[in-house]
Amino acid sequence: MTVLEMAKELHLEIISKGEAEVREIHGVYCCDLLSIVMGRAKADDAWITVMGNINAVAVAVLADVSCIVLSEGMGIDEESIAKAQEQDVCILKSGLPTFELSRKIAEFCAL
Repeated sequence: MTVLEMAKELHLEIISKGEAEVREIHGVYCCDLLSIVMGRAKADDAWITVMGNINAVAVAVLADVSCIVLSEGMGIDEESIAKAQEQDVCILKSGLPTFELSRKIAEFCAL
């Protein structure tokens, strides 16, 4: 399942498209503490967080996650969006709580 297919099916807002058309999702990781995400998120995870800042973009690149999904309706600043676009990082947004969103992604992607 590609990030773009998941985003369309779950009605997620695309903030930065990145590699959404070609990146696949092989897992879901939920955490807001960036140092933990760097050490524990796996490549191709959909990373769900409320951390909408430039440091989250850097962590997404280091952890090689398939996308950042901002939960709880959290936003992200323009500088971070520009950096995400420069680094081909996909950022999505949902108003759903983190747990509900992670469950929907896992179900939809048959994880």
